[in-house]
Amino acid sequence: MTETSLSIVRRLLVDSYDDIKRRLTARLGSPDLAGEALQDAWLRIARVDTLGHVQNPANYIFGVAMNAARDRMRNAGARYLSAAEVDSLLEIPDETPDPAREAEGRSDLRALELILRELPLRQREILLAARLDNMPRQEIARRFGISRRLVEKELQRAQEYCLAHRERVRK
Repeated sequence: MTETSLSIVRRLLVDSYDDIKRRLTARLGSPDLAGEALQDAWLRIARVDTLGHVQNPANYIFGVAMNAARDRMRNAGARYLSAAEVDSLLEIPDETPDPAREAEGRSDLRALELILRELPLRQREILLAARLDNMPRQEIARRFGISRRLVEKELQRAQEYCLAHRERVRK
């Protein structure tokens, strides 16, 4: 390619910058990587004094930019996500409760509070220690000065009472 042909490639790079960047973004899946690769391509082409014969200057620029992107990814050790990978990440369902579920949850909590108040004090404290604080049964037994077997019985009674009365309190 003659000096004038080299200037054609350089001018085409400036004139078609946005189009080439769109093509690179589609191929690479990252507009940032495409922009960086195109900048690297510009620097590589600017350093060249002469080129051999180039059939298609636009494809030549695209190829230089793709090579720059590959070099950048290899040297940085970074992995850029493809457009499909980004899209799949964006499809994560929103698990925050909607207003209806929040209201139902508050209602269930109020119902549980009412049921817990109906329990004998020791059963309530054993249930809360075991279920909320994840306290070991042996430690609960020491705290209340009772056997581990009695802790199990009191916990069982408290749970059965809560289950038996939850529908009554919900209404």
